[in-house]
Amino acid sequence: MKDAPHTSIEHWVDIIAKSELPAITSTAKMLDKFNNDDKSSLPKLSQAILHDQSLSSCLLKVANNVQHFSVNKVNTVSRASVILGIRAVKNICLTSKLVEGLLANKELNPAVYHQLTQSMASSFYSGLLAKMMAPQYAEDTQEELYLAAMLYRIGETAFWIVGGESAEKLIAYDDMTTESFRQKCISEIGCDFSQLSTELVKTWSLSDLLLKALDKPKSRTIEVQIIYFADKLSNTIANPSGSAEEFQQLLADIAKLTGLSVRQLVLKIEHMREKANDLLTSYGATALIKHIKPLPKDIDFKGNKYQVLRPNPDKEINILSTYIALNKLIKSSTDLTEFIRLTLQAMSKIFAFEHCSFFLVVDDKKAIKSRFTYDITSQLVNKKVRFTLGRSNNVFSYAMDNGQAILIKDRQEAKWYQYITGEIAEFIVKGSMIICPIKVGQTPIGVITAQVFQHDKEISLTDFEHCSALVDHLNMCLTMLSHKTK
Repeated sequence: MKDAPHTSIEHWVDIIAKSELPAITSTAKMLDKFNNDDKSSLPKLSQAILHDQSLSSCLLKVANNVQHFSVNKVNTVSRASVILGIRAVKNICLTSKLVEGLLANKELNPAVYHQLTQSMASSFYSGLLAKMMAPQYAEDTQEELYLAAMLYRIGETAFWIVGGESAEKLIAYDDMTTESFRQKCISEIGCDFSQLSTELVKTWSLSDLLLKALDKPKSRTIEVQIIYFADKLSNTIANPSGSAEEFQQLLADIAKLTGLSVRQLVLKIEHMREKANDLLTSYGATALIKHIKPLPKDIDFKGNKYQVLRPNPDKEINILSTYIALNKLIKSSTDLTEFIRLTLQAMSKIFAFEHCSFFLVVDDKKAIKSRFTYDITSQLVNKKVRFTLGRSNNVFSYAMDNGQAILIKDRQEAKWYQYITGEIAEFIVKGSMIICPIKVGQTPIGVITAQVFQHDKEISLTDFEHCSALVDHLNMCLTMLSHKTK
């Protein structure tokens, strides 16, 4: 049983929203009074901004940086508001207070402060990239996308300021896989950063679109895809992860979404980087400019510890080799676990699953308990998990009772929803999972699970069929082994 976390999501929301960042909270409440679609609100908004010297100054700087309507310098807040529009003005004010509030924490642990500025820069760049990806939309919608993308990771950014000892502990684990780090966050602070972002956005009444993107990141709506892609692109540029092939696929996906060629997209991204640097200067955030990096080259991806779902050109050859290895093992071993370990390691390597596990039926068939788990590098992971089978039907008992492998692409799928308990939902997270029953003869002895944790990555039907067939062959070998040992 896991130790209860020392704190809770309510604790962190209270600290962030009411104690450490009061300027952001008060500014958000002030801006919320003005209707985005009511032009008559502009004069009132301008008057409210005039009472804040730093906001007025920042608004004028940004207006003169981005306006293309005339060569004349913008000298008044009211003029800037008319030129930019009410939603853009509100976004500039929020961005200004966010940057001002976050950058004021230079007394933080150096590693934490570095992570804070990196997170801030990536989030700001993400907002600009989202606007860039939506040229066909009205300016108000572009501004809504900017805000949603920029605040997509606000929970993480704000946490680095207020986290104290917890932040200093977590920063030591920032090179873990996404899911491993998420679990570390839950055990340390009682929530993950996505949950914290959601609660902060609700507290500040910031964006319905952002709430939708955080709640349903797999939504097929174009707006949510733009937010996801902008966040993914910005953070990959800042910290190249995965493989060069995956990054090229990301660019291809964005190009398709925007109706551009990859070359045209790359040119627009380079132009947006220059614009980001200019705007950061206007916001008084030159310390962030060093974090707005050019597009990574292939060499930047080399040596990454985790190459999640990298393409495997030799997949079919590797699968055949595994069949052959299992057949050879029948002649040389009587150890059931050796067959299962071989299969788990092969699956994690061939299909680049982040976790491959074997769960054994225990307690007179009332539960299953993890025995072995291998990560994407085929290394053994110390992960102990247990699921109850007796109280109600779930996906594990469903797979064993029906004697067939199942593929769960989304834990919220109507087909599987009734079979997903709270503990299983936490295990699946936002990714995809294969469950294959392990049998000796007709007797189920457990299941093999294969998982990816990234919500944008789905296990293909072809890979599912290959895995199902491979586990069927394993079951045949285990059955032959049982006859051999009688």
